[in-house]
Amino acid sequence: MTQPLFRDDAYLREAEARVLAHTPEGGIVVDASVFYATGGGQPGDSGLIQWDGGRMAIATAVKVEGGGIALVPAEPAALPPVGATLRQRLDWDRRHRHMRVHTALHLLSVVIPLPVTGGQIGADKGRLDFDMPEAPADLPALEAALNALIARDLAVSDAWITDDELLANPGLVKTMSVMPPMGQGRVRLVRIGDGANQIDLQPCGGTHVARTAEIGRVEFGKIEKKGRQNRRVSLILT
Repeated sequence: MTQPLFRDDAYLREAEARVLAHTPEGGIVVDASVFYATGGGQPGDSGLIQWDGGRMAIATAVKVEGGGIALVPAEPAALPPVGATLRQRLDWDRRHRHMRVHTALHLLSVVIPLPVTGGQIGADKGRLDFDMPEAPADLPALEAALNALIARDLAVSDAWITDDELLANPGLVKTMSVMPPMGQGRVRLVRIGDGANQIDLQPCGGTHVARTAEIGRVEFGKIEKKGRQNRRVSLILT
C-alpha cells in the first residue's frame, strides 16, 4: 500500500518516500506519494525525484495492484534501488492548474445540474460530458453564473462516509458511467461551501483548491455533440 499524501494535503509539494518495488514496466513503487496517480479524469503528476547517487524526472504516476502507486520515469534510466529513500518534488504549477480545473468542473456540474457521462482534466482546460439532448440556450448566462460561484470564494473541504452510506444516498453520485471507488470501506466526499452556503457535495478522489476564488476566471469553450443524448462542455482557464 502507498500512502496517498496528496489526499491529505493537496498543497504538499515535496516529501520523502521509500522505494518498495519496481514494476515490470519500469515504475517505482513507493510507500508514500506526493504525486497524484492518474484516475477520475485527472492526469498523474509530474516532477522530480532525488536519492543518494541519482536523480530522475518523473512523467506521471499510476495506480498498481494492491493499492500501490508507481512513479513513471520520463526516460529510461537506472532506477533507485529497492529500500532507497527518495525526495519527491512536484511540478507544482502543473498540479495547481489541475486543481483549479478540477474544482471548476465541480462547479460546472452545479450550473448545469444534469447527469455527467464523462470528464477530463488538463492543465489549461477541462470538460464534462452531460446527458443533455440539446445544447444550452444561453451559454453566456451559464458562464456568468459559473464565474459568480467562483467569485463567492467558497471553502472547499472533504469528508469521508462509508460505502453503505453512499449506497444509501445514490443522489450524491453525479456520474452515470463511473462509480466512485468502493471496496475499502469508505468513500471521500468533496464539499464546496458549508452550512447554508453549501452548493455541492459529491464523491471524488482528486485534488482541489482550498477556496473557489483560487480558480480564477474561466471561459466556456465549444459545445460538442457526442451522441444523441450527450453534449461535451469545455472550460478554459483565463
